[in-house]
Amino acid sequence: MKFSRKVLCLTKNALSFALLATLPSLAFAESKKSSPAYFQRIATYLVCENTSCDKSEVSETVAEIVAASKDGNTLIYTDSPTGKIGFVDIHNAEDPVGLGTLDTVGEPTSVAVSGDYALVGVNTSASFLEPSGILAVYHVPSCLSNVSSCSAIREIDMGGQPDSVATSPDGRYAAVVIENERNEDITVSDVEGGLPQPPAGYLNIIDLVGTPENWGVRQVDLTGLAVYGSDDPEPEFVSINQRNIAAVTMQENNHIVLVNLVNGKVLQHFNAGAVTLDGIDIADDKLIDFTSTLTDVAREPDGIAWLGNNKIVTANEGDLFGGSRGFTVFNRSGKVLYDSGTRFEYLAAAAGHYPEKRSDNKGSEPEGIITGRYKNETFIFVGSERGNFVGVYKADGSRLKYKQMLPTGAGPEGLLAIPSRELFVASTEIDSPVRSQINIFRLEHKAAAYPQIKSIRQPDGKPIAWGALSALTSDRYDADRLYTVHDSFYNESRIYSIDISNHPSIITSAIPLLKDGASVNYDLEGIAQRSNGGFWLVSEGAGSSTTRNLLIEAHSDGTVVREIRLPVAVEELQQSNGFEGVAVTGKVGANEQVYVAFQREWKNDPVGMARIAQYTPALDLNPSVDEGEWKFFYYPLDPVESPAGGFVGLSEITALDHGKFAIIERDNQAGPDARIKRVYRIDISGVTPKTQAEGNFPILNKTLAIDVLPVMQASKGWVHDKLEGLARTTEGTVYVVTDNDGVDNSTGETQFLNLGKALN
Repeated sequence: MKFSRKVLCLTKNALSFALLATLPSLAFAESKKSSPAYFQRIATYLVCENTSCDKSEVSETVAEIVAASKDGNTLIYTDSPTGKIGFVDIHNAEDPVGLGTLDTVGEPTSVAVSGDYALVGVNTSASFLEPSGILAVYHVPSCLSNVSSCSAIREIDMGGQPDSVATSPDGRYAAVVIENERNEDITVSDVEGGLPQPPAGYLNIIDLVGTPENWGVRQVDLTGLAVYGSDDPEPEFVSINQRNIAAVTMQENNHIVLVNLVNGKVLQHFNAGAVTLDGIDIADDKLIDFTSTLTDVAREPDGIAWLGNNKIVTANEGDLFGGSRGFTVFNRSGKVLYDSGTRFEYLAAAAGHYPEKRSDNKGSEPEGIITGRYKNETFIFVGSERGNFVGVYKADGSRLKYKQMLPTGAGPEGLLAIPSRELFVASTEIDSPVRSQINIFRLEHKAAAYPQIKSIRQPDGKPIAWGALSALTSDRYDADRLYTVHDSFYNESRIYSIDISNHPSIITSAIPLLKDGASVNYDLEGIAQRSNGGFWLVSEGAGSSTTRNLLIEAHSDGTVVREIRLPVAVEELQQSNGFEGVAVTGKVGANEQVYVAFQREWKNDPVGMARIAQYTPALDLNPSVDEGEWKFFYYPLDPVESPAGGFVGLSEITALDHGKFAIIERDNQAGPDARIKRVYRIDISGVTPKTQAEGNFPILNKTLAIDVLPVMQASKGWVHDKLEGLARTTEGTVYVVTDNDGVDNSTGETQFLNLGKALN
């Protein structure tokens, strides 16, 4: 079943909640004539649907580079792991349909289209020392009539290992980068993977004159140009402008070359230069800390694109000696007209997309870059390979202005502008655990839908860095404020304050949790504000003697007052999944009660029964009262519904009114396998919990309040497994949030959804 056509059995209430979730965006939309246009995600196609999504049949399948047929109605992508190229019908861009795949004779590395022909670079190398490859030419109309029986009408020997392929706007030329890549495990002159490592790379020009059998090949020597690795150029990417000039990056050489395709001569070449980055994170230490400096780091550009005929833009991914974690605009003489500096990293961090685990190695890692002219506007699209997003910038004369961020699958490498249809496409090269995707966006006259939550820029110009949000609670005294926390993906636990009065919602502050004046590293999974403005929080334990489940009392300024453990007899029963949510009722010092949701069953609990604990602070503070501050209910979990199996557990508990609570119940499945992302109501009125010693905990009744899955699917992206936080404001508006796992084994996308007054 296609992900984009997934059949949903929606209740009337679920449909209404899906509509409510669109209200924040609609509220900011204006008429099509007056409102600015932004790219909106309209579809996500899972690449595995073109072969098999059963990992036992096809273990890995990706869309690394993507091109479009001349009418813009068919996508053609390279799938390196399977040695195939695939075809996807996008006549209806909102509902892409896989047309199948065909085998190549090796590893397809790139694809470009000229007229009716698709030109595919195929690597057939036996080794690093024996590089080889071909340019396979396919007649697209013939392939579309029967993909399974389609074959190359010509295979042109490239003499080496092809990488990037580009065709000229006038259809007269193709340029193929012959990288002849190095062995990264060999040390040369004390540099691991260093240069030279012959044979040298070069550029091939194909004259697209007449039919493919008549096409000729000319080779352009690129040696003797770069300062580093002069006799071993490693060309990486190529782009061609309207004047048939090819711009080529030599990434490891940190060099850029301009070649006249008409006569094959090098017109200009220059070093890409270096940048000093002040205020970045360079340590993989579970903290996003923009306080370090990298001095004179080589740009080492990967992707390159023409911006008009006289400027080029590069994505400075880096390799041997650095990577400047951003992008640069050069003129044809190599003068820097613009450099993003730290701004691309900060863009990622502000939207929760900063990949902290890559801080010591190229950060958000911009890799691909393209430009596109949409009516009277020119855009630059910069892909973050590790942050899993595309930054969109508007170029207006000599000015460059940030426009929006587009969320993608994991590892966006293929970027494609289709201005004739007002479409933009991003394809991804990572296929586990998030499946490889082709994300389709359309330029529409309405407000940008993403991000739904971001952070402010602080006085020093740096954003409040965040990610892995794991809980929500409302402010009792401010209907426009929520609070959230991150889990153990990051150190130094903190409470984030969220202003929900605008779209997107804004993280305005981060309050560090301090115990005895020192930072703490909890695995926070729940937060609830008390009547005095302080907080109850819960930290999930691992079922070990060193990591316990904790109920934490904290002041409003983040000072930890105390850590409260379960009774020993209960602690001994934990298997793995512990505290997942906390709620509070009553007033401090009077009738306050704290409720804690356990994610799943513990030892000796009946199958399908998760505990909800009731903790009475007043009993704990009164030494004359017998132990009994911890009592328990059972909550009946839904059975597993996903064909992929997995488990079902609790993620959040939120107090409503008069003994009623809302509970998030979810499975641990994502994408097309997701089934259970629900909010239930429970009512504990008249139900008496029992202590561990008493046993036979009462079983609560539950009623479905919200099926959140349709709302999550409405964004047309990958459905995340971790629906983690739920809050209801004093005015009754319900919000939920997903945990993006710190952009590790995840797309990094955070869904912060307004469900309207669904729990009133």
